Amino acid sequence: MHTKNKQQIGAFGEQAVANFLIQHNIEVIERNWRIREGEIDIVALNASGVFSFIEVKTRSSVAFGHPFEAINRDKAHRMQRLALAWLATHGCLGCDYQIDVAAVLIAIDGTPSIEYRTNLL
Repeated sequence: MHTKNKQQIGAFGEQAVANFLIQHNIEVIERNWRIREGEIDIVALNASGVFSFIEVKTRSSVAFGHPFEAINRDKAHRMQRLALAWLATHGCLGCDYQIDVAAVLIAIDGTPSIEYRTNLL
């Protein structure tokens, strides 16, 4: 798959998850926050005041495995370090937060299906 196609698929999945969050009354605070150590796909805030740091994995098929399989222990720990960095740079150290992951599978007709897991760590 070409890099551009992968980027388009990733962007499509992230938008689908952002829409999903908004439909569930969760505020999307920031998207694609980057520092040298990595990137957080979506930062959101729920009605209880808990920040969610969301890794989005999008696939157009499960030929190379389910999207959740791309999240290993190292990736989860990197997400936690990035979440703490975001909280620190936004004056929120000590705020409640969780690491979430969203798997987006795109059907042949272009319809996304989203599987969402909270509190990965």
